[in-house]
Amino acid sequence: MKGTCLVTGGAGFIGCAISPALVREFDRVVAIDNMHPQIHATPDRPSRLDAGVELIVGDVTQRETWDSLLKDVKPDTVIHLAAETGTGQSLTEGTRHAMVNVVGTTQMLDALVRHEALPRRVVLTSSRAVYGEGAWQDAAGTVTYPGQRSRDQLEKGIWDFPGLKCLPFEATRTQPRPTSIYGSTKLTQEMVLSAWALSFGVEVGLLRLQNVYGIGQSLSNPYTGIVSLFAQLARAGKAIPLYEDGEIVRDFVYIDDVADAVIRIATAQSLVPGAIYDVGLGKETTIRELATLISAIYGAPEPVVNGAFRNGDVRAASADITRTSEQLGWKPQWSLERGVKALCAWIDETRAS
Repeated sequence: MKGTCLVTGGAGFIGCAISPALVREFDRVVAIDNMHPQIHATPDRPSRLDAGVELIVGDVTQRETWDSLLKDVKPDTVIHLAAETGTGQSLTEGTRHAMVNVVGTTQMLDALVRHEALPRRVVLTSSRAVYGEGAWQDAAGTVTYPGQRSRDQLEKGIWDFPGLKCLPFEATRTQPRPTSIYGSTKLTQEMVLSAWALSFGVEVGLLRLQNVYGIGQSLSNPYTGIVSLFAQLARAGKAIPLYEDGEIVRDFVYIDDVADAVIRIATAQSLVPGAIYDVGLGKETTIRELATLISAIYGAPEPVVNGAFRNGDVRAASADITRTSEQLGWKPQWSLERGVKALCAWIDETRAS
């Protein structure tokens, strides 16, 4: 795959992870990033961003940024990573999330048309948050969508939906019903991009990512994810606090596996029209299991249930990755234990330097 690849949010966690492969696959790779201090501790170019990538500091929500960029860059492939993340944060900073995730996307699409710079393909990294609580099944096999847990329900400590079991998310079966502002903006992103791409004859590849973690993740961002948060608490000799009853379910997928999926969909000879792919380890893990694993690595105290909760958070989220593996030829290579140990070793090295 030759030509030019443009990566929005390209200096972030995933952008840095995919950068070496992109430099090998494309003649030119350009990353645009606003270097937001919540993600980047310093405004300096990230050391993990491949030297072959041209980095432009700019804001995807601004028309001027795109007009300046597209005078020189005519992308054949766009990998759209730029986004505000964080379920809890989006409840109080909804405008910020909508501006970056929705307006940032429409500004990009408008500019591509305005500058006659339509790419062959656009890849979007979406989120498992678009599913919300997803589909649940009762003992008789009946599938239902219970929707968002209310504040009253959570305050009473009713964590699950009685008599129901959550099913793994799968894009061809699970209806998207987001329960957070963040999830709503990501679903809007998907819908806007898909409608635009179909109208202009541009291929689109959508990846719904589960909980991504690993080496290179921001350690200063309070919304960076619970794996690195748990690791830093345990490393400090503290007991990891567990929200709700400790049985919240997630699907933790290592950054190298996510990068592999992104590269595969970005460079595939052709894509199944309208296909949406779920990217995860394909395994349910409770936060208690994760915390216990990390505590053991550091010899920290046992995790402690504190009964706290986050509004808009979902009880269970995991992915059925069968179709993704079959159609993309992709399969996770990193087990949770291997990935967590690698992350902890990197944190130790980073904090010691």
